[in-house]
Formats: sequence, structure tokens, C-alpha cells
Amino acid sequence: MSMKEWKKLKEELVYNGYRKVTRVSYKLPNGVEADFDVNLSKLKVACTFAITKDNKVIIAKQFRPGPEKVLYELPGGAVDAGETLEEGAKRELLEETGYTGDLVYLGGYYLDAYSNQFRNTFVATNCHKVQEPSGDDHEFIEVEEMELSKFQDILSMGLLTDSSSARAALDYLESTKV
Repeated sequence: MSMKEWKKLKEELVYNGYRKVTRVSYKLPNGVEADFDVNLSKLKVACTFAITKDNKVIIAKQFRPGPEKVLYELPGGAVDAGETLEEGAKRELLEETGYTGDLVYLGGYYLDAYSNQFRNTFVATNCHKVQEPSGDDHEFIEVEEMELSKFQDILSMGLLTDSSSARAALDYLESTKV
């Protein structure tokens, strides 16, 4: 059997709110028909691993409705129409944390197997605070500067939402050490 043998039979919009969910029906390589709910998004998303000159990670903490708990996150969000990925990443970092720094684009990845959302990852070095955070009305973010070792512990415990981006950033920082 080949992956190319999947045949799309139909799709229907089942929810159109903050996220757009589409139910897609396929005929699988074994002949079975199956439905998959897919989160479709036209949003470009950027998140940033931000670190100060003295190697403290700038992290956002906020309540998340899915797991119903406060989680640690890398600053980020949707890139606005007309913005480049870098402009969106800088704006999100500034809005959510009040910090700015020197950005480097690392690449990206699909959010998960049931979404077409592609998350773009940046590293911001030499970060410093330039203003108070100014997030959206639905964002209640607590900003923390944390030691790199504590950040790695949180990452290992599964308490960070952007773990793929964080691991890519840590690899990047390790590879750029002099």
C-alpha cells in the first residue's frame, strides 16, 4: 500500500470560530472510509525564544482553556496581514513581554498532524525590556525572566506549549557558542 492511495471524498466545515474545523472524509489505502477533523488556518504564526544578555529566558505564563491550567509559553502569535514573519515575531515579542532583541529565523514546523498551521520559530538574543507588555484584551500574561536551567526543567516536564520551537532554539544556541 502507498500513502498516495488516500483519496479525498468530501469535506465540510463543522466549526468556524477562532479556529476553523473541517471534517474531511477519505478512502484509505485499505478501502475503508474514514473522517478526520482538521484545524484549518490561514494564519501565519511566529514564536520567539527570547534570551537576555545574561542568559535569562523571557517566558510568558498564561491560563490555557484546553488543559485548563497555567502553562509556560514562548512569546508569539499570528502575523498580521502585510507583516513579514520577522516583523510579526518582533511585534508579538514586544506586545506580550515588553522586550526586544536581535532576531534570527530558525525555520518552522506543522503544529500537529490534524492542522495545516505552520509555526515559524525565531531566536531573539541580547533582549532587553523597552516597555510594559500590551497584549490583547483576552491575554492575561505574566512575564518572567528565568534561568536557562529552570527553563530546561520546565521543558523536560512538558509544561511548555512550544516545545519544538524551544528545542530548536536550544540547539541553535548550543551550536553558536564560541
